[in-house]
Formats: sequence, C-alpha cells, structure tokens
Amino acid sequence: MTESQATPEKTGTNPTAAAPEGARTAADVVTPELVAQLTRGVVGSGRTANHTPFTGDKLADLPESTPEDVATAFERARAAQEVWAKTPVRQRAAVLLRFHDLVLARQAEVLDLIQLETGKARLHAHEEVQAVAVASRHYGRKAPAYLRPKRHTGAVPTLTKVTELRQPRGVIGQIAPWNYPLELSVGDALPAFVAGNAVVMKPDTETCLTALWARDLLIEAGLPAEVFQVVLGEGPVVGPELVKHADYVSFTGSTRTGREVAQGAAARLVGVSLELGGKNAMLVLADADVDKAAAGAVRACFSSAGQLCISIERLYVHEAVADAFLERFAARTKAMRLGRSLAYGADMGSLVGERQLTTVTRHVEEAVAKGATVLAGGVARPDIGPYFFEPTILDGVEAPMAVCTEETFGPVVSVYRFTDEDEVIAQANATPYGLNSSVWTKDARRGHEVAGRLRTGTVNINEGYAPAYGSVQSPMGGMKDSGLGRRHGSEGILKYTEAQTVAHQRVMPMAPSFGMDDAAYAKFMTTSLSLMKKLRLK
Repeated sequence: MTESQATPEKTGTNPTAAAPEGARTAADVVTPELVAQLTRGVVGSGRTANHTPFTGDKLADLPESTPEDVATAFERARAAQEVWAKTPVRQRAAVLLRFHDLVLARQAEVLDLIQLETGKARLHAHEEVQAVAVASRHYGRKAPAYLRPKRHTGAVPTLTKVTELRQPRGVIGQIAPWNYPLELSVGDALPAFVAGNAVVMKPDTETCLTALWARDLLIEAGLPAEVFQVVLGEGPVVGPELVKHADYVSFTGSTRTGREVAQGAAARLVGVSLELGGKNAMLVLADADVDKAAAGAVRACFSSAGQLCISIERLYVHEAVADAFLERFAARTKAMRLGRSLAYGADMGSLVGERQLTTVTRHVEEAVAKGATVLAGGVARPDIGPYFFEPTILDGVEAPMAVCTEETFGPVVSVYRFTDEDEVIAQANATPYGLNSSVWTKDARRGHEVAGRLRTGTVNINEGYAPAYGSVQSPMGGMKDSGLGRRHGSEGILKYTEAQTVAHQRVMPMAPSFGMDDAAYAKFMTTSLSLMKKLRLK
C-alpha cells in the first residue's frame, strides 16, 4: 500500500454514505445455520473459506472440492440428467417461472449476500436481481418455442419429411466469476436447465454463497437437487477437471483463462461459450445532451466499482462539448457517496480484493507519473474499507500508459477528445477487445450509423450498457478477444443443445426405382432439380 493510499487526501469529495442505525452486519446475515443449509449440496471433502471485501474478515468456512469430488459431481449429474431430460419442456419451464417469483419475493436475502461477497453498493446488487428475473421470465415463457421441433423442406418435397429436433447436450460445466455472482452463475444456468441439461458449476469461492442461495431457491421452485451440482476450489485445480468431464463449457472471466478453457474443450471436441474481457468505449458526439451524457457516464463507468465486463473504461468526447461535459461529469463523480452499508444509499461500494486494488492503483499512479491529470478521485479510501478506491477520471492518457490499453476492471475511466468521427470510430475499434460500446447523440439515425461501425457485440445508444444487456430476446456477447458465443435470446439456449435432423423418406427411395436404370434416374433427378429451382423451393 502506498503512502497516498494509507492517508488519502481529504478533498471534500466522495463522501461516505452513513450507515442507518441498527444496520445488519455480516454476522447477522451469514449465520452458521445458513452456511450449513447452503453448502449441503457442495461436493467437497476439504475445507476453505471466503471473505467480505467490506472489512477483509472471513464470512464462512466452506467445503473444498478435489479432482475426485468433481468426478463424483459429474456422475451424480449424469444420472439425474437422464430423468430430467424426459420431463416435458413446459414443466421444466414452469420451474423458472416459480423461481422468478421467489427471487423477487426474497430479494432482500440475496442482496445482503451479494453485497457482503462482492462489496458492491445495494443498487448495483439489485441489477443482478433484475437480470435474473428477466432471464427467468424470458426462458420460462419462450423455451418451449425455442426448443419446439421444426419442419423443413426435404430433399424431395412431399416425399421427404424432415424434422429438426433439439437434444440436450448432457451435463454443462459452468465456471462463473466473482463480479456478478447471481446473474453470471444461475442466470447463465437457467437456459441450460430448461433445455434438459444438468449443470456442474464452479462459482468463485469468494462469492459462492450467492450462487448456493440461488441453487437452494431453484430446488424450492422444483428443480431436482441432483441436476444442479456445485464444486468449490482454486481455479487452476478445479477448473481443468470441470472442462475434462463436461459435455459443454460455459465460462465467464478473463481472456487469458478463456483461451485455456477453449484449448481444453477443443482437445475433447466439446463446445464452449466464453464471455471475456473488454476495454469498452463511450462516444459523446457533438450534438449530445451533455447533462444526460454526464449522468449516463457515471452509471456506465462506476457501476459495481467498474468491475463489470461491459462497463466503460475509454471515454471519447467531441471537442465542441468536451469542457461542458467534463465539468458536469467530474462534479457528479466527486459527489458520489462511497459506503458499505447493507442498505440503499451508497453510490458505489468496494473493489473485491487486494488484486483489483493493486491493478487500479498501478494504472492510476503510472498514468499520473507519465503526465495524465486526475479530474476526480485518484486515491484509495482505507478509512472506509481495505479495498475502497474513489471513482476516478483521468485526462491526458496516452500510450504507453497501461490504463490506455489494459483492462483495469475498476472505477477508472480515461478521457480522450476528438474532432473527426471517422477517426474516433477507428480509435474506439483499435483494441483487441470487442464487448460493449456506447454512443450519445440527439440524432437517432446518426447514432445507429455510428453503432453499426463499432466492432462490439453490443452497442447502446444514449445509455451505457443496461438496455442491450436487459433486452434478453437479443443475443449478448463479444467480438474479437472478448469471447465466443452469446447469452440471451435463441442463441443463449440453443447453444446448450445439439441439433438433430430426422428425415423420413416416403413412397420412393433416393435411388433408382420403379424400373428406372441409373441413366433414367439421373435424368429424372436433373429434371426435378430444375423444376424445384423454377418453383423457388429452398
């Protein structure tokens, strides 16, 4: 910890949000009884623990899984999956709809767990509740249609009847990250379950109580317990074992680890979906409403203390509005309240741990040492908690500063001015990543034109990330080094299935028949193919 971190400058900015009297503590929430209830489904013979970023104190003692435990979890899941897959899809979907209601009714329980395990502000924790409820509703309603057998035109119309079926892959191996422990654990598992699969999940140990709470609630909603297995442990130990046994792998995390997961899956010829890193850009065009853009930038950059794969880390502002925008953006950022109370009121919470704090501090201090200017924030706040860092705006950032190109994954955004739209689009695209981007303009047509030129999986016009992510009928995922595959929509459920074509040939075979020799059959088929083209048959 640097001297500036230990004794942050008191500038009157980023005030602490006061905790209400009688506020709940970690001991009030994470009781031995709750831990025993939630961990009863964990396959683990060792012991480990997790901690709260708010204080660094231990939250709970937990089971730890060995490679043998992972194999056992897959054995149990495979046996249960065979029965679950035979359950009618509408019954499986009904489990999701009941889960939807339970999550909303008992959200206070999981909000406490999310905050304690991640350190985020309560409103940011509620984004996870919203996302899981939306996904539950969507797949609870739409899964039967997504999975319904589909009729296709056969090789010979009327004579060949073709049906496309969707078969579950089997047991999905899911590796979930720490930053969104509800949404990126159970939220990704829901379509796998309704498609008829079982899931063996490895949530991050530090945030596993949230995922285990969701498992408990899904079982209460009607999911067979053995269909949802959980293993805990160090990623380098448990992760490869999960990839070794899975019929399909779902991974959310860093690009480096994602490559390793993809290589392990490829060696076994099983599929993967990967949502990886990002260095997301926000473009404020010359005609943008600067007040709305400034407020939107606070949400886009500092939600969950910037520990969000789709948050904004690069901010491009047209020179014509740069001064007005930055004045408003900096004022809003300085006024943000930091806090660790299990209640609404704080605008931002803590980083998750020492590693994130180290990265954020390194990026900021190196940028300042090389000439960048701090417009807001820039220091840690150990007076609030061990991993708090003020929301930070950096001006004058340029290569080779690490913050210019590396993913910070914290409450830090770099500002760049521009005058030419073609050049700024090229700059926004000049990154190995391609996850999310944001465009601000009063001209809708212009916004869509710019959006279409940005090489990211999602683009939000006049907002940072929530509209695209929350539109669950549409696919969400990354281009380039930001990943493979998509969550949400049809792609988000069909990836957990294998397409099976069943072709029923009737009346005559696909071969010479009715006394035709080979030459006559070839002539007949040639005439038939020409006729099908004229009839515009596909």
